[in-house]
Amino acid sequence: MQQKIVILDFGSQTTQLIGRRVRELDTFCEILPYNKFPKDDPSVIGVILSGSPYSVHDPDAFKVDLSQFIGRLPVLGICYGAQYISNSLGGKVEKTGSREYGRALLETIDLDNPLFKGFEKGSQVWMSHGDTITAIPDGFKVIGSTKDVTNAAFWSPLPLEGQGVAPIFAVQFHPEVFHTLQGTQLLKNFVVDICGSKQSWSAASFVDSTVAELKQQLGNDRVILGLSGGVDSSVAAVLLNKAIGKNLTCIFVDHGMLRKNEFTQVMNDYKVLGLNVIGVDASEKFFADLAGVSDPEQKRKIIGRDFIEVFNAEAKKITDAKWLGQGTIYPDRIESLNITGKVIKSHHNVGGLPKEMRLQLCEPLKWLFKDEVRRVGRQLGMPEHLITRHPFPGPGLAVRILGDITPEKVRILQDADDIYIRGLREYKVKLSGEEARKVLAAGVPADMKDGNIEVSLYDQIWQAGVILLSKVRSVGVMGDERTYEHPVALRAVTSTDAMTADWAHLPYDFMAKVSNEIINKVKGVNRVCYDISSKPPSTIEWE
Repeated sequence: MQQKIVILDFGSQTTQLIGRRVRELDTFCEILPYNKFPKDDPSVIGVILSGSPYSVHDPDAFKVDLSQFIGRLPVLGICYGAQYISNSLGGKVEKTGSREYGRALLETIDLDNPLFKGFEKGSQVWMSHGDTITAIPDGFKVIGSTKDVTNAAFWSPLPLEGQGVAPIFAVQFHPEVFHTLQGTQLLKNFVVDICGSKQSWSAASFVDSTVAELKQQLGNDRVILGLSGGVDSSVAAVLLNKAIGKNLTCIFVDHGMLRKNEFTQVMNDYKVLGLNVIGVDASEKFFADLAGVSDPEQKRKIIGRDFIEVFNAEAKKITDAKWLGQGTIYPDRIESLNITGKVIKSHHNVGGLPKEMRLQLCEPLKWLFKDEVRRVGRQLGMPEHLITRHPFPGPGLAVRILGDITPEKVRILQDADDIYIRGLREYKVKLSGEEARKVLAAGVPADMKDGNIEVSLYDQIWQAGVILLSKVRSVGVMGDERTYEHPVALRAVTSTDAMTADWAHLPYDFMAKVSNEIINKVKGVNRVCYDISSKPPSTIEWE
C-alpha cells in the first residue's frame, strides 16, 4: 500500500507548492479540499493544513473538524492552518493592525525539537499573514520565534487530553516557498522522521504500479489517445503502449495552431517510438469555427469542442474503442477551479468536452507534476529532446494571439516563435556552483567539468514563447519607409512546477540578436518587447 500525506487546501496560492515539496521527498501526497478528509484511508500517514486568504475570524472562513485526524495522525499547520489549530483548541488569534509579510529570522529556535532537526539559529523564513497567534492552546509549547512573532512555531509535546498521542506542529511561516531557506528540511523532518514516510514514491515505482493498474483497468479494451506533441501526452502514450501495446491507437490532430513545422516533426518522433499514430489535418475546420472570436475562454472551449468532434470522427472508424487516453497532469486538475469553486480557466483537455462521451476517460499521469512526468519519460527510455520540450498550451498559438485568429496571424506568430525557440536552443551558457547544481537536480542533461556545466538557454528555463499583440499596431521605420505593424512580446520563465514562476533574466546580447532577427525576417512585426512579470500575480500564458 502506497503511503500518503494528505494536504487539506484552505485556498492558499502556495498549497500546490506544499505538494510539490512533499513529492520531492519521494513521498506521495494528495491535495484535497479542506472539507474532504478521507476518514477511512489507511494509507494516510500525516496531514498538512495549508494557508488561506481568509482570517479564522471571517464568517466565510473555511473550517474543518480537527477531530477527524488530530491525535490519530501527525499534523502540521501552516500559516492559516496554524492559526486554525490554535483558535480551535483554545488559543487566541488576533488582528495585528498590519500584515506580517516578507523575510524574517528565527531568532529563537528549539534545535532539539524534531521539526527543527538540522536547522541553524537565525534561519530565514517567509511570513505572509494579517492575523497573529497571541496565545497558544494549553498543552502546547513554543519552539520558534522571530523578532516580531513570538509564536512563530509551536507543538504539543505531550498527548492532549482526549486527543490521542500523535504530535501536532504549527508554524506561522511558509516552509514550502524558496524564501524559507530551510523549509525543505522542515518538511523532510515532518514527512520522513515524524510521519514515517518510507520514501518509496519514485519514477520507477510509478511506472511499475501504473502499468499494472492500466492492465487491470483496461484489460483487452482498445484505447485511443489524443496526442498534442507535448511531453505529457507523449509520456502518457509510451506508458499506455507499455501496458497494452497494439490496443493503443493515437490520434494527433493538427488544429493549425501548432509551432512551425511541428506536425511533421512530431509525427516522425512518434514513428521512432513505435507508436501507432493517425495524423489528421483539421486546420480548416478550426480556423472557420474560430473566425471572429476574441474571448480567450471561448477560444479554449471552441478548440476543445472541435478537437472532440474531429477525434470522434476518427474514433468511429475504430468500432471497439472504449477509452480516451489523455496526458492530464496534477496541476491541470488543481488549477481548473479555485477553492471557492469559481473557474480560473478551463483545463485545455476538458474545457470543451460535451456532457456525454462515448469513450471513458483514462489519465495515467493525473497524479504527476511536470518534472515527475519527465522523470517517468526517462525511466521509459524516451529520447531526451522529447522529454525536455517546454510546456505548450493545448489550444496552441490560439491563446498566444490576443484577439481573433486568422491563418495570417498564426503565420506571423509561428515565424517569430521559431526564431525565438531556435535562438534559445543555440545560445549556450556556462554555469557553476549552486546554479549548476540546480540545473542538474532538475534533470537537465549536462556534463560537469572542473565544476562547470554548459547548457542551452532553452534547457535552463521552464517555458518560453512569443505572444502576438494583434489588437495593437505600432509605428516603425524600415529603410526609408514608415511601417505600422504589430508588436510581439517574448515570454520566458523559470519554474519547478508551474505553480509559481519567475521571469527569466535572459542575456542582453541574446535578446538584442533575437529582436533584430524577428523584426528583419518576420513580415508584420516591427517591435519586440520582453515580459518581466512573475507568477503570481501574472500567469505564464497571457490568455
